[in-house]
Amino acid sequence: MAETTRVPDGATGCLVLASGAVIFGRGFGAVGTAVGEVCFNTAMTGYQEVMTDPSYAGQIVTFTFPHIGNVGANAEDIEAINPHALGLIVREDVTAPSSFRSAGRFDDWLKGNGRIGLAGVDTRALTRAIRIEGAPNGVIAHDPEGKLDIAALIEQARAWPGLEGMDLAKDVSTLQTYGWDEGLWRLGEGFTPFVPSDVEGPDAGAAPEAGPSTALGTNGNGDARPHVVAIDYGLKRNILRNLVAAGARVTVVPATASFDEVMRHRPDGVFLSNGPGDPAATGVYAVPVIQELMAVGKPIFGICLGHQLLGLAIGAKTYKMHQGHRGANHPVRRSDDGRVEITSMNHGFAVDADTLPDNAEATHVSLFDGSLAGLRLTDKPAFSVQYHPEASPGPQDSHYLFEQFVGALGKDE
Repeated sequence: MAETTRVPDGATGCLVLASGAVIFGRGFGAVGTAVGEVCFNTAMTGYQEVMTDPSYAGQIVTFTFPHIGNVGANAEDIEAINPHALGLIVREDVTAPSSFRSAGRFDDWLKGNGRIGLAGVDTRALTRAIRIEGAPNGVIAHDPEGKLDIAALIEQARAWPGLEGMDLAKDVSTLQTYGWDEGLWRLGEGFTPFVPSDVEGPDAGAAPEAGPSTALGTNGNGDARPHVVAIDYGLKRNILRNLVAAGARVTVVPATASFDEVMRHRPDGVFLSNGPGDPAATGVYAVPVIQELMAVGKPIFGICLGHQLLGLAIGAKTYKMHQGHRGANHPVRRSDDGRVEITSMNHGFAVDADTLPDNAEATHVSLFDGSLAGLRLTDKPAFSVQYHPEASPGPQDSHYLFEQFVGALGKDE
């Protein structure tokens, strides 16, 4: 990384950091600039899932695995309709796709979705710099003719306020309530819809349309499944699919939904989703709702930002991490039996374990740095994890959490 305003021959893209450091490379995908926090992800697979994960809003992702894009792109491997990561940085150029599931080139997918890529970067050196100095603010830029105004880009990077104190959940959340009935993906079948077997009435046995709908709930014909209301702070689709696969009927509501708006759906349990930004900022409107839900005894399950918001709701504190955790190979130890789960993670904030109240206990701990990776209340039916048990991308060691949550709903009534 050098501090310079001269664009070398052949450079068509760059990453400019607020410190003044400049990294040149070969731009691809969309043309333009984007400013955000620069982070790194160690996953070897799932680059489409990463780019469309709403938790990456406001971030530029450095992939440590060198061969990103070589299996192409398709319409199935997405976690939201549109990408939320601002751009990506890779070592090798994107090659022609080599996968029977590919429907097109990854660089074309990026261009079509307005996302910038930068290739030819020493991603190991950049990752090491982030580990030592922390996640910096930066601007990624691409111009096919190499016309890059470095001085202006440095000012743009320095002017960006950073993620701390920023509420991004309301920007990525759904604006309307909808039902979800799409299950997990199967080879040769795609995403399979729930087929009701316990439904009575004229539509019994008819499979509903897969995916989201504008209807409240997922089936109004006496569906016997426990009803989970998912609060969308930036949720991933595969979370909803896992809830359906675990036996739940799912309704999704916006991040700003009030206690009354959640309760009018008569939930058996409430799910707090993942999402981007500073949990303390989102907590201004989210925490009071969560506290009211706990007060009436609603079972709660939170993931990632949902975990952090649950922590805030019980009086714990959150903090900005030095570099964050992002990858699909993070070991987490369970406190009850000492077993280790390999997990998928994506977070730059965490709950401070030292601030947990007496009615909360740590259930999972990161083996990378000892940070809190899960908590449970001892006097309320509420628990959460910092990692992503839906595993998209990532290992599937933690799918049991969805079954644990859905399986317990309604049993004490």
